[in-house]
Amino acid sequence: MYQHLFSSYKVKGLELQNRLVMAPLYLGYAAEGGAVSTLLLNHYRLMAQSGVALVVVENATIDHPAGSGSNRTLRVDSDDYVEGLATLAGIIKQEGARACLQINHAGRFAGVAPQPVAPSSVETFGRLPRSLSQDEIQEIAHKYGCAARRVKQAGFDMVELHGGTGYLLAQFVSPRTNRRDDDYGGPLENRQKFPLEVMAQVKAAVVDLPVGYRFLADEWLPDGLKLAESGRLAQALAAAGVAYLSVMGGTYESFFLPEIVEKSKQDGYMIDLAAAIKGQVNVPVITAGRIASGALAEEILVQGKADLIGLARVLWTDPAWPRKVKKGSESEIMHCDPDCDTCMQLVMRGKPAFCVRWPVEKMRSWKAKFV
Repeated sequence: MYQHLFSSYKVKGLELQNRLVMAPLYLGYAAEGGAVSTLLLNHYRLMAQSGVALVVVENATIDHPAGSGSNRTLRVDSDDYVEGLATLAGIIKQEGARACLQINHAGRFAGVAPQPVAPSSVETFGRLPRSLSQDEIQEIAHKYGCAARRVKQAGFDMVELHGGTGYLLAQFVSPRTNRRDDDYGGPLENRQKFPLEVMAQVKAAVVDLPVGYRFLADEWLPDGLKLAESGRLAQALAAAGVAYLSVMGGTYESFFLPEIVEKSKQDGYMIDLAAAIKGQVNVPVITAGRIASGALAEEILVQGKADLIGLARVLWTDPAWPRKVKKGSESEIMHCDPDCDTCMQLVMRGKPAFCVRWPVEKMRSWKAKFV
């Protein structure tokens, strides 16, 4: 059963034991200030024990406070954080999974900086970010390279650039948020310049470490990035040597639109985006988005719509999902409720998230410590 899903696969020569990837999911488990915490270590130990081949740790900021989404966002902007990250990488690998760390600059969605920075001064939820100078753009690209070096030093098997969710890399590519009139604005060739410069800096810093990319294919906004342009960016990243593209849709400005809320309740709601990008590149493509059954995951692979299956809330809700699917016990899976947003509400209030579907014993233990 599910021969494709549980077959091995190589990414830039790095063998994965199956086609399952833990997609990055921010839950507010880092310590206040961005250090690795006991809660975070326990969480990722459980995720690595689940049976997925690759665990992609949620975004770690390359520039604090300017690039931090919150005060509980992991940090990789200083050598001071390498030791904690090394412990995290070690725990994931000890449990048999490959370890990847996603690095990021939140740009206009930075929640810690007094005034966020962005390609252009486009209002964001009542805040007006400051437009970056060209010197600052180069400095940030350099910080990505320094952060990637720390990822390698900490012992991770891969590094992933966060070009999704409307964060800084995506902000440069988007015609909605990039209104510059210099070499970094205007046509797509200019708007994609910054992500490609970051890719070059990161690859130079890590040399042989695979560099993946969380890829925004469509902002799901009328004036935002669409597949017609994102497909060309995908081709440019493939030519630049990206290890894989982890395809997604939407940003913080579209996630809560009524039509997108309804869309996101559907199983596999981002598969078509991944398939569209896969048809334009020759690098591995990861798809995610409520892939709740083994049958759906297998179908995606058989039909060639993606090469790897990303599990985020699906895996967090029930870390035994891979084992239950493999042994044919899918009826026992505890599923994320698409009509529940408790975890999102907690995160938005700056609190560590928990799942209301968890068993009572686990919930009581968790809430006694953190709520």
